Amino acid sequence: MIRRQFLTRAAGTLAALGLPPGLLLSGSAFAAARAGASNLVFGPAQPFDYASLKGQARALAGKPYKVHGGPLPAALEGLTWDQYQAIGYRRDHALWSGQDNPFLAQFFHMGLYFKKPVTMHEVADGQAREIKYNADMFDYGSSGLGKARLADNLGFAGFRLNTKADPNRDFAAFLGASYFRAVGREGQYGLSARGLAIDTGTGGPEEFPDFVAYYLERPAEGSDTLLVYGLLDSPSVAGAYRFALTPGEPLTMDIDCALYPRTTIERMGIGPCTSMYQTGENDRRMAWDWRPEIHDSDGLALHTGSGEWIWRPLTNPAQLRFNAFGDTDPKGFGLLQRDRNFDHYQDDGVFYDKRPCLWVEPKSGWGQGAVQLIEIPTVDETFDNIVAFWNPKDKPQAGQELLFGYRLSWGSAAPAGPSQAICVATRTGLGGVVGHKRRYWSQRFAVDFAGGSLAALEAADAVLEPVLQITGGTLETVSCRPLREIKGYRVMFDVVPAKDDSSQIDLRLYLRHADATLSETWLYQFSPPPLAERRLY
Repeated sequence: MIRRQFLTRAAGTLAALGLPPGLLLSGSAFAAARAGASNLVFGPAQPFDYASLKGQARALAGKPYKVHGGPLPAALEGLTWDQYQAIGYRRDHALWSGQDNPFLAQFFHMGLYFKKPVTMHEVADGQAREIKYNADMFDYGSSGLGKARLADNLGFAGFRLNTKADPNRDFAAFLGASYFRAVGREGQYGLSARGLAIDTGTGGPEEFPDFVAYYLERPAEGSDTLLVYGLLDSPSVAGAYRFALTPGEPLTMDIDCALYPRTTIERMGIGPCTSMYQTGENDRRMAWDWRPEIHDSDGLALHTGSGEWIWRPLTNPAQLRFNAFGDTDPKGFGLLQRDRNFDHYQDDGVFYDKRPCLWVEPKSGWGQGAVQLIEIPTVDETFDNIVAFWNPKDKPQAGQELLFGYRLSWGSAAPAGPSQAICVATRTGLGGVVGHKRRYWSQRFAVDFAGGSLAALEAADAVLEPVLQITGGTLETVSCRPLREIKGYRVMFDVVPAKDDSSQIDLRLYLRHADATLSETWLYQFSPPPLAERRLY
């Protein structure tokens, strides 16, 4: 979890503005010539396209896995987090800084936890040239590295992307293992994506594949899309990725990948989303902070192959929790931050109300499998504890070629949603009837729906039926009434678990009127506290 925490949060916080020349001198001179106004040094040109990258990945998978890179220089290994943040990139060394296209690419320095080098390349006219590391590319500021000498072949940790119209704010960053993140127009980083998840939540060690090489294709003048290619490697699999990034609201990434397993993979996750949920209106187990809610995402949204829309609020469970939502040819899924009301967070530093949603949309049929959700206990917001991905039914086997295409959308809302009402809030607390002594323990749920046809029905005081299913315990005080403040409806009910049973209780709810389904389906998993912790107050 420490590794996941650092990798997923680092990209959005690193100081990387254009600063004065670096304090370090480079070592030996480079053999390759400098490339004009960008002040970069390139290696020799080699033919390149996506097909050749797939060939590289296939050939890599046919060989035993080798760990990329070696020990970091002691000066970099010993950096503190603040010292590492102090290393900035010089904007006059940004890729494409002197060319007529709308984008800039700047690079992250190795150090601290980023120990594996990533080779960077520029692609132009069907040729790829490696971008050579040079200490002159960086300003080392207060990092304490001013007197150190670093090897010319050190390599990079990753890269960040900007537009020339807004060079101070990233729109995407790729840093650490196969992690990357992006923003819509609100410009606030939040959850992350990964190239691939392997054995996440199995109970055994999780494998973190690495992007070991990136290829950034020089954009044409006036282009609004940037192409990035990645070569992925890990003990279990090698892969080739093609990203087409288009900034905007939402920012979109069209992704194609080819995977070549070295061995049978127990659990492979396609389109993995990684986020954080500490506390919120439906789960206050870790509500010790002064802020009312702390989370990057508040729910998993699913659009199933059969067309059903599902909303599953996230929780911070006391024990690791695993869910699999079986499906065939899913239409989409994602981790969303639906609650975008500043007052609900009161965070004027990291602005949880502006954290982006991430929606995964297959570009073709993915067959049988399941969207899997892992929720891991966390004590605070520095740990990413939520993972969601697509897991194919058939386990990948050595020697296969597996092809997947999907689109990621990053923005203030998912690019697709139900025409019916959606769940806009889930609240929980102690059950019972106000003013009456509680004789047994129960959990109160208040689930709010808005949108679709509910505004008109609410105005007419129509009576809606809450279709509610439960797998354990009993239901009490079920009601469904108009909620004018949101032009929707609120469903309230108490769940009474068996006295001596703390087994998980599954809940399913949707709204119906005159035999018509009016809302998406709300799902919830409730784990009653042990008997000794069921205080009646």
